[in-house]
Formats: sequence, C-alpha cells, structure tokens
Amino acid sequence: MSKEFVIGAKVRVVALPPYVKTADPMPMLRPPDVIYLGEEGTVIDRRPKEYWGVRFAKGTFLLDSQYIESADASPEAFENSSES
Repeated sequence: MSKEFVIGAKVRVVALPPYVKTADPMPMLRPPDVIYLGEEGTVIDRRPKEYWGVRFAKGTFLLDSQYIESADASPEAFENSSES
C-alpha cells in the first residue's frame, strides 16, 4: 500500500535508504548520512513510482514512501497500535 502525503506536509525519516538521490534537475546519488533517522522535512512534490521530493536541512532529496511517514504520527502511537 502506498502512502500519500499532501504537498507542504511535514514528514519524518523512519528508515535510511542505502543512498539518497538529490532532487536537482541533474540528480546525484549521495551517501545516506546526509539525512538522519528521525529527521523531519517538508514534502515539496510527488514523483513517479512512489517517490517524494522532501526538503531537509542539508538539501532536497527524493525518497521512496517506504522511508518516510507523516510527522503527525507519533512513534508511541505506532508502537501501541502494533501491539494490539
């Protein structure tokens, strides 16, 4: 199931990909340490194949929806719902 986000929504990194791709007109691959687990960013656009352009402190990167979640969803709420 794909996750849907609204442009301008705050999202949180929940897992680090093996690399990240910049959202520049000429994209580059960067090591995953340019973002960190739990970092929050802002969704700036939607790309094909469940990729999202997200602006973080160190730049704007393309992330697959499996690596991000809405910042409104608290980690405690997720843990409690998975125990049921």
